[in-house]
Amino acid sequence: MTNSKQQETQPQPPAQPMTDESRKNPTVDAIQQLGQTATPTNESNIFCMTIIGQVEGHLVLPPQNKTTKYEHLIPQLVAAEQNSKIEGVLIILNTVGGDVEAGLAIAEMIATLSKPTVTLVLGGGHSIGVPIAVSANYSIIAETATMTIHPIRLNGLVIGVPQTFEYLDKMQERVIRFITGHSRVTEEKLKELMFKTGELTRDIGTTVIGADAVKYGLINQIGGLGDAIGELNRRIEDRRHSQAGGMVQ
Repeated sequence: MTNSKQQETQPQPPAQPMTDESRKNPTVDAIQQLGQTATPTNESNIFCMTIIGQVEGHLVLPPQNKTTKYEHLIPQLVAAEQNSKIEGVLIILNTVGGDVEAGLAIAEMIATLSKPTVTLVLGGGHSIGVPIAVSANYSIIAETATMTIHPIRLNGLVIGVPQTFEYLDKMQERVIRFITGHSRVTEEKLKELMFKTGELTRDIGTTVIGADAVKYGLINQIGGLGDAIGELNRRIEDRRHSQAGGMVQ
């Protein structure tokens, strides 16, 4: 039989140094990679999604750019739609715009969610951020926030043939059709703002401040975070009542 005292005095192996992998915190990693935390411990029924910086599309932008990757947002929207505990989605925007097709894909995903959605524009909702801002059931903009409306532009190698300009024109019509279909702005007013000259340096278009965005019918109201959450909660309650009424019938 082995002496218990001898066991106690045996030297312990040295502790293994912590590696980078063992130091990783899932919450910190989620913030660094996706810009948002996990679902709060109080089981919130609202899913908050942030769209900040530049909307990154099919090309990877330089590492110093603050970007929102659409391949991160789309799975999150699918998960929010499938999660029965999530009853509403809040989208907060402070974006300079970015890839047109990626922005339209995000906007279409938000517009086709079956759950109540509210967008809140803080700082800026520029360029392709405009369709995302109007894609929800209800849109709110901060009083000091701005939205830049301008035509679609191409960068890089452009083939100077008529087909290129026809393609641009069709893509422009897709953006205009989406914005007018999900807001109260008329097509004539939107095109007037989009092709206005003399306001933007080295570009054509218009910068619309909060109150003007509401006046033109792009956004529903001026407000902040409390207004956005309050409106979303009201729409969640309306949805609960309508579902309960359908079950009774």
